[in-house]
Amino acid sequence: MSDTASPTQAITSLAASDRMTSQILHEQLPGTVAAHNTDAYELGTQMFRQLHHLVEAGGPVVVILLLLSTIALAVVLLKWWQFSQLRVESLSAVNEALTSWREHDSAAAIERLAGQRQPTASLLHLALINMHRAETDRADLREELTRVASAHLENLRTHLRTLEVIGTLSPLLGLLGTVLGMIEAFRQLELSGNQIDPGILSGGIWQALLTTALGLAIAIPVVLAHSWLERKVERCRHNMEDTVTQVFTRDLQREQTIDNAQHRPARMEHAT
Repeated sequence: MSDTASPTQAITSLAASDRMTSQILHEQLPGTVAAHNTDAYELGTQMFRQLHHLVEAGGPVVVILLLLSTIALAVVLLKWWQFSQLRVESLSAVNEALTSWREHDSAAAIERLAGQRQPTASLLHLALINMHRAETDRADLREELTRVASAHLENLRTHLRTLEVIGTLSPLLGLLGTVLGMIEAFRQLELSGNQIDPGILSGGIWQALLTTALGLAIAIPVVLAHSWLERKVERCRHNMEDTVTQVFTRDLQREQTIDNAQHRPARMEHAT
């Protein structure tokens, strides 16, 4: 009897333990979720109070600077997403297509670039399709490729001017807020009359300098982001020019390769 009862008792004990654990978890889970919600609410409230205090200290200039920073952040995220989707600096398909083009395999080169959204690949695809046609005039094709490349670059440069303006305007707005704050501080000092309180002047200067610091804090990352994005556009422009040039100078490249191959054995014999 004891041998058969022991497994039964063990199973019963395990089931009871599982029920107790589940009950404890159910009792603690709402409290844990509530604690997390409370912490998040308190954090949000604290951030809102700090923002409100910042706006009160800096005045309308701070509101304008915060609005500009929000716009700049939205533009940077938008351009990062656009450049990531287009893979602006990716040249793997372009290099493979150019290799096929140099080997006079136009069909393989065109097929490799079919459906590519990358600007340089799209431009190369247009060039190869028209170069494959015997009736195409090369001068007209160059003009069309220049127009399409300009359209691609203009699309990549969209909203970059906005970042440039924000990066230039933010420090000036901060300086304006500082000047207005200093004017208000000295006005309060004048109204105090003979009872001059240094705290009035120091507090006014602190609030005035706050806008300058905020303006610089916004301008520095915005200028860096603008330079980074502009550099990507310039690299894309260079890649387009280089790629189109290689399409039109295929025969020259082939002759240069053959010439280098012929002169290499002579140089090796001369060296030995």
